[in-house]
Amino acid sequence: MARTEVGSRARSLSRRATLKLSLSALGLTTFGMPLLAQSGSRATEITVWKDPSCGCCGDWVAHLQQNGFQVEVHNTGNADARQRLGVPQKLGSCHTAQIAGYAIEGHVPAREVRRLLKERPRALGLAVPGMPVGSPGMDAPEYGGRKDPFDVLLIELNGSTRNFQSYHRS
Repeated sequence: MARTEVGSRARSLSRRATLKLSLSALGLTTFGMPLLAQSGSRATEITVWKDPSCGCCGDWVAHLQQNGFQVEVHNTGNADARQRLGVPQKLGSCHTAQIAGYAIEGHVPAREVRRLLKERPRALGLAVPGMPVGSPGMDAPEYGGRKDPFDVLLIELNGSTRNFQSYHRS
């Protein structure tokens, strides 16, 4: 009888140990819950087309990476991508991206890309036309902290735009 009790207890310990290891691996221990939340949220993938020698494009890519995006970069220029994604030429900037079926043109803040993905409007995507100083990627030290006002535009399916978010700083 002692033998069965010991064997049963050993199996219970073995099951408990296995369960503990499994839960630990999943990050479900008491202190590991935040780890599960972090590791469970994969980086959002975005593809960027830019000129290989453009510094502000590289800075914008770094901004995306710092905000949790996984960036695939194509150093082939962005004119073809802009045209293929249907972004009107008048909204053009130095880089174009695609994420979850949306076009992202120019120096769009990561915060607005996240908002776009959360709200999921029926639209082509977002644009920050031109290269406004102070926008992500255009905020390098050589600009001396200058921050020009700019708007993030939602590009409607018909190519028209409406304001998505304003950045008017003094």
